Amino acid sequence: MTRRELDAAGITDPALRAAYTQCRRLNARHGKTYFLATRLLPPERRSAVHALYGFARRADDIVDDLGGHRTPDERDRLLQSLENDLAHGLRTGEGEEPVVRALADTAERYAIEPALFTDFLGSMRADLTVTDYPTYADLRTYMHGSAAVIGLQMLPVLGTVVPRETAAPHAAALGVAFQLTNFLRDVGEDLDRGRVYLPGDLLAAHGVDRPLLEWCRRTGHPDSRIRGALVAAEAMTRNVYREAEPGIDMLEPRVRPCIRAAFTLYGGILDAIADRGYTVLHQRAVVSCRRRVATAAAGVARVVGARLRARVAVTAPVADGAALQWKGPGQ
Repeated sequence: MTRRELDAAGITDPALRAAYTQCRRLNARHGKTYFLATRLLPPERRSAVHALYGFARRADDIVDDLGGHRTPDERDRLLQSLENDLAHGLRTGEGEEPVVRALADTAERYAIEPALFTDFLGSMRADLTVTDYPTYADLRTYMHGSAAVIGLQMLPVLGTVVPRETAAPHAAALGVAFQLTNFLRDVGEDLDRGRVYLPGDLLAAHGVDRPLLEWCRRTGHPDSRIRGALVAAEAMTRNVYREAEPGIDMLEPRVRPCIRAAFTLYGGILDAIADRGYTVLHQRAVVSCRRRVATAAAGVARVVGARLRARVAVTAPVADGAALQWKGPGQ
């Protein structure tokens, strides 16, 4: 964390500051799109978002073990240790791992439901043994814990202008949309890890199965059936984005530019996939630097606009001569 962000959040304990700083580094290193959008948040909110990301990244790293040095049983034990550490942290505010200490503090500050973390770790554990999902319904069950709960964890941090339960389905959908985008982008890399996250019923509708995916990945050959399945998966994902989008205007005005930027950047990954002819089995689609910069600049403009509107709202006269009061956190 930067000193400004830590100070703005009122985090003074040196060990806790160090824990949040580690989470920020994980976000900056691994979540480039997400991190860029987070920079558009008010400073006092960023530490919590980094903590949520840092913990999720730690669990994901255990499960994926990109170095390939640990057996599934070893990864399961590490994940169980992380879960035990989290349970202790949520009770006491302590934790052996820095990401747990930061997450426990964030969960207490924003009253985030512990069940959301339990559901998340349940889906992470599924990744140790489950390698494919026969139907879209099966995949959605997995994504409840791996993606939807991330959106729900974020809601208390972001704040809403409507009852939270009204915004919750849209926040959950946004988490799912982001993950479906990642699944499309990472089809080849996930296949190398033995996993297929595209639902089996969607693939079968286009004559695609795992052996065909593996053959095309291995040989570099394109296949029209796979392209058709990927086009359908993109359409399915864009439908989830449409479910999510109304929720952006349900958030507090000062945080909307961040979520709008993330919405645009992740949607840009889908555009990049289509522009490259759906060749995700052989190359990773990325959003261009130019588009990232343009999206960030637009986000900054929205941030400035939101701050100006908030200042006007504080002093603007109303009919009875009173002043409107902005009551968002940090004001």
